[in-house]
Amino acid sequence: MTHYRASSNTICRIVQIALFLNLILIPFSFYAQTPSDGLMMPAKEACILVNFQNGSFDQYWEGSRLRTNETIATVTRQTLNPMIAVGILSGLNVYIGLPYVQTSSSVPNGGRFAGAEGFQDLNIALKYRFLKRNIGQDQLSLFSTASFSTPFTNYLSDYMPYSLGLGTPQFALRGILFYELKSGFYLRGMGAHLWRGYTKAERDYYYNNGSYYTAWMDVPNAWDAEVAFGKWFFDTTLRLEFNYNVLRSTSGDDTRAYNAAQPTNKVNRDQVGVTLQYYTSFLKGLGAVANYSQVVDGRNTGKFANLSLGLTYQFNFLEKSNPITDVN
Repeated sequence: MTHYRASSNTICRIVQIALFLNLILIPFSFYAQTPSDGLMMPAKEACILVNFQNGSFDQYWEGSRLRTNETIATVTRQTLNPMIAVGILSGLNVYIGLPYVQTSSSVPNGGRFAGAEGFQDLNIALKYRFLKRNIGQDQLSLFSTASFSTPFTNYLSDYMPYSLGLGTPQFALRGILFYELKSGFYLRGMGAHLWRGYTKAERDYYYNNGSYYTAWMDVPNAWDAEVAFGKWFFDTTLRLEFNYNVLRSTSGDDTRAYNAAQPTNKVNRDQVGVTLQYYTSFLKGLGAVANYSQVVDGRNTGKFANLSLGLTYQFNFLEKSNPITDVN
C-alpha cells in the first residue's frame, strides 16, 4: 500500500492547532499531528509548528438567543502558537504547546474596553497507539490521548470575551479512530471528556443559578467530539480535509441579559472547518497548513470565524532517518 509508505515527513504534514472552541476559550485542544489526529510521529523525530490564528465575531449566543455585539462591536482574537511533537517510541508521542494570545475589539467600542495580551496555558499531552490493523488494502488505527493544561501566567479569566483563557487546570482523555482507504481517502472520529477545575475572579460574589459569595468559580466539565473526512493527493504531498466539531458542557449557567459572560457558563458549540496541508519539495521537512472554521450554532458562545496559517518543520534529533517509514 504505497500511500502508507512514505518518508517520515508525512507526519508533519498533518499539523494544525485547535481553533476557537468557544467564547470562553478552553485551553487549547490540539488538532492534527497532535493529540486529536490519526497519525504518529516516528521515534527519535520531532516536528516544530509555528501557527498564527486570527478569529473574530460580531454576534454571540446569549443562552440560545443569537444577538449582535451592540456594545463591544467586533471582537478579535489573535494567537501565535508554537508547538513541538516528539516521537518517544514508535507508538508513543509527546506534545508541548504554549499559545500567546492578544484580544481586542473594533472601534467604536461602547465602553472602550481594553483587550488582553500574554501567554495563555501550557499544554502537555501523551498519545498512544494501541491498535494498527490492515483490513484488506485499508488500514485501521486506534489511539488514546491524555492531556493536561494549566495557566502559564496569572491572567484574569473573568474578563469575557477578552480573557486569554479559562484560567483553570484541565485534564482530558481522548479516544480516536482512524480509517484510511488505499485510495488515500480517510475518516477520523474523536471523542473526549474534559475535566476542569476552579478559576479565581477579582470579585467575591457571582451568580450561577444561585448566589455564590466567593472569588472561586467552578468551570464546567465538557464533552468534545469530532468527525473528519479527507484525502491525500499527489503522492501524499497535499491533503484536503473537512471536519465537524461539537462541544457540550455538562453543567453551568446561561449568560444573562446585559451581563458579560463568565467562566461558569454552560457553553455548547457546533463548528465546521476545512484544512489544506502541503508538504514542500524544495526543502526537506518543511510544510505549510491553512485552516478556516466557522461556528454555526452555539450556546453562550461567540459566532467565531477563524483563519489559521502555519509552518511546520520535521527533523531527526538522534540519528539519520530511515528514508521509508510506516507512518501509521
